[in-house]
Amino acid sequence: MVKRGFKLVTGGTDTHLLLVDLTTKGISGKELTDALDSVHITANKNTIPFDPLPPTITSGIRLGTPAGTTRGFGSKEFEIIGNAIADVAEALNSPDKEKILADVNERILNLTARFPIYKN
Repeated sequence: MVKRGFKLVTGGTDTHLLLVDLTTKGISGKELTDALDSVHITANKNTIPFDPLPPTITSGIRLGTPAGTTRGFGSKEFEIIGNAIADVAEALNSPDKEKILADVNERILNLTARFPIYKN
């Protein structure tokens, strides 16, 4: 996501949590988390320092890696997820939004099918 112009409030990826500032993207945390939910990616809307938007809308999202690492995702898979999140964010202001969301949804379903959740 950083390669795609997203600013990490957390300053890097040295922990399992990331706080992404969306102010330069022209979208809210609520808009993005709702769109991500529609393509099977879970994120939380989150306030950023000095957030101009109310806490029910937010200017950021929070992402975590534990669910992916539990499934066995490595750096390649997280790069796919990061690009998918960026694609969804960019789709929100695109006339091709529905087509892009459908494409991302398919990519995420294919990825997660390769890394099923452990069941006893």
